[in-house]
Amino acid sequence: MTSAHLSPDPAPEMGAGIGLKPQHYRSVLESRAEGLWAEVHPENYMTDGGPRLAWLDAIRRDRPLSLHGVALSLGGADRPDRGHLQKLRALADRYQPALMSEHLAWCAHDGTYFGDLLPTPYTMAQLDRFCAHVDETQEALGRNILVENPSIYLPLKSEMTEQAFLAEAVRRTGCGLLLDVNNVFVTSWNLGQDPYTYIDNVPGEAVGEIHLAGHEQDENLGDQLLIDTHGAPVRDDVWKLYDYAIAKIGPKPTLIERDSNLPPFDQLMAERGRAQDILEAANG
Repeated sequence: MTSAHLSPDPAPEMGAGIGLKPQHYRSVLESRAEGLWAEVHPENYMTDGGPRLAWLDAIRRDRPLSLHGVALSLGGADRPDRGHLQKLRALADRYQPALMSEHLAWCAHDGTYFGDLLPTPYTMAQLDRFCAHVDETQEALGRNILVENPSIYLPLKSEMTEQAFLAEAVRRTGCGLLLDVNNVFVTSWNLGQDPYTYIDNVPGEAVGEIHLAGHEQDENLGDQLLIDTHGAPVRDDVWKLYDYAIAKIGPKPTLIERDSNLPPFDQLMAERGRAQDILEAANG
C-alpha cells in the first residue's frame, strides 16, 4: 500500500551539509556558513542524556538536522526491530529532523547484527518484502523516509535494475530517495555500467537528499575494484557526476559524508563549500 506521511521535501534553508562528528561539535555550533546543516547516525544518540545529546540540542537550535539510520536492515528477511523503531521515533520527536533516511540494504538476520550494509538482489519477491518494511517503518515514525542506493562490488542475480526497483518502492510506499552519487559511481565502475545512464533513469522528483563521499582502490586489485570507504576526499569523477545530477534533477540538500580519516574542520568545510557553490549556481 502507499503510505501517506509528511512530505520528504527538505527545508528551504538546507544547502550543503556535513556529517556531524564529536570532534566538530563546537566548530559547527560556531560556524556562520549559509545553508549549513548536519547529519548524524541516530544509533549514536539513542540515549536518555549525556553530552552528545546536549551538543545535538544546541546545534539543532541553529541548524537543520538529518537522521541517517544504518541499522534497520530494511532489505533483510526480518521485519524492522520494534524496539529500535520506538527509540528512533523518540529521537525524531525530540529533534524534528528535516530529513530521515535509511538504506536499500540489510545488516541483520535472525537476531545477529553484522555491522555492514549488504546489498540485496532486485527481485519481485524482495521488492514486496522491502516495501512492507518501508511501510512499517514509516507508520512507526509517522513520516516518510528517504532510501539510499547502495555500493555494490559483485553482480547480483536480479530481475530488474536498481533504478527500477527504487522507482517502484517510491510508487508503492511514498518514500523518497537519498541519491548517493559516490555509490552510483562505485557500483557502475565495479559492474561495468555507465553512471550517467544511472542518473538519467533515477526518478529525480523523488530525490530529497544527495550524498557525496570518497572512495579508494582495493589494496590488492587496484582500480579493478573501488571501495566506498568514506575515508577520503570526494574524487573528481564523482564531482563531475554530481554536476550532471544537479543539472538533471535540480538542486537538492547535499551532504559531504566522511566517517574515517576525519580531516580538520576547515578542510571538510572546503569540500562542503564546493558543493554549496554548485547548489547556489543551480538556484540562479
